[in-house]
Amino acid sequence: MKKNHSPHVVGVTPPYTVHRSRQQMVRDVRDGLTKTPKELSPKYFYDERGSELFEEITQLPEYYLTRAERSLLERKISEIVAAVRPCSLVELGAGSATKTRLIIDEMRSSGCAECYVPIDVSKDFLEATAVQLQRDYPDIKITPVVSDITEPFTLPALAGPTLVAFLGSTIGNFPREPAIRLLSHVASAMGPADRFLLGADLRKDPEIINRAYNDSRGVTAAFNLNVLQRLNRELGANFPLGAYEHKAFYSSGHHRVEMHLTVRNAHTVVIPEIGEIQFREGETIRTELSYKYDRSTLEDILGASGLVMEKWMPADDGSFALALARAAED
Repeated sequence: MKKNHSPHVVGVTPPYTVHRSRQQMVRDVRDGLTKTPKELSPKYFYDERGSELFEEITQLPEYYLTRAERSLLERKISEIVAAVRPCSLVELGAGSATKTRLIIDEMRSSGCAECYVPIDVSKDFLEATAVQLQRDYPDIKITPVVSDITEPFTLPALAGPTLVAFLGSTIGNFPREPAIRLLSHVASAMGPADRFLLGADLRKDPEIINRAYNDSRGVTAAFNLNVLQRLNRELGANFPLGAYEHKAFYSSGHHRVEMHLTVRNAHTVVIPEIGEIQFREGETIRTELSYKYDRSTLEDILGASGLVMEKWMPADDGSFALALARAAED
């Protein structure tokens, strides 16, 4: 990133926090639930409970994405680190940083690991992750940043070069234009020696994709419903959770998974700062999109964001891919 190399004291630095205000949450929920059709932003999945449920999802047999990406990282990380020689690692949407350890271990083996900056919207979950990482890597400065990555965020001073990682196909949660806005912010902060590492889910047999979002244990359903539990707790809403059913399906025409909460029976929900909202039997609240890609689509998004793909690293079975990119020259 465009920062100066500066000395640091090893240890967990208190997180740089970018709070989404309660008022912003109220505005987002009001805007989403007064649309036709209704929707809620997937960013509100990730309170502490939602983050825990998502980590459980990544361990499910049907959820191939995490295993496929981890396998690719195990195979490719040595050549990525050798090419970039990063002193700092920034991770967008870090979660538990499980796969990130592969990158940090390789950076340490190469003698170039100085700083790790995990960025995530879930403060409690992020801080717990940072504390555990600092125990495991006492020689690396861990600086968590609590932020909504969909809005511009500020990073602390970093030792360069920097590798910015955006893993887990989280890019798939963004339609084309919002994805370009997010990646443009990343590109604008990158220096010539920095690199961007993207993990993306690829287009494949729809049955494989559908099973990944409709697991037999119902963990994804619980994750989906948790967003309503959060609104009940934080906004004083009175969503009757039993009146909603998880629904997820792959749309081949749009190359995306759509996740919804289907209304079982008509009812009215009261959210004190918003008012009454009517729900009809059979209507849905869309809670997430998850786009699936091919190389040309990703190159188009990267190019429109001011990034140039340098390496394309697909899995042998075509299930997933890593892409390494640099900032385009002015």
